[in-house]
Amino acid sequence: MKLMIASDIHGSAYYCRQMLEAYQREKADRLMLLGDILYHGPRNDLPEGYAPKDVIAMLNPLKRELLCVRGNCDTEVDQMVLEFPIMAEYCFLELGSSTVFASHGHIHNPRSLPPVKNGDILLNGHTHIPACEEIMDVNGALYRYLNPGSVSIPKEGSAHSYMIYESGIFTWKNLEGEEYMTWKSDSHF
Repeated sequence: MKLMIASDIHGSAYYCRQMLEAYQREKADRLMLLGDILYHGPRNDLPEGYAPKDVIAMLNPLKRELLCVRGNCDTEVDQMVLEFPIMAEYCFLELGSSTVFASHGHIHNPRSLPPVKNGDILLNGHTHIPACEEIMDVNGALYRYLNPGSVSIPKEGSAHSYMIYESGIFTWKNLEGEEYMTWKSDSHF
């Protein structure tokens, strides 16, 4: 299975279009969105091409291809206009030999861990900063923290980006498809 992972569209039709072009180019089986789909949030400036209704029109036709978790800017009102579920706080994925705990990151994150065990992967969005870090929790469990960065409002000089998972390898790419980071999931566990 080839999975494309993206986060933090924040209502930008301009960057959502680029993300969906990348999704088509990648020929991924599914697109996982890690929250903050339609609203820009009070802490962010409006992203380029802010047009939530256009984002709705682009994503609803893909409803059978989307896997989503709720971000801190996603609400019940958003769910009323989106034809795919977005209100789950988290999900578990089995990717190869790894268990992935996927959430937006505003509740479960490296400072407020979900129930991860040795070798698990914590997959978040929220910070708008790409990440690939090996972390040991207070109980001695070694896990990996991954973040695809943000599609529309990247922070700390990072690229407008997404991740691809395929055959045990996570690859970070900018929206033009250029790779800038890779991690093989069985490399340390």
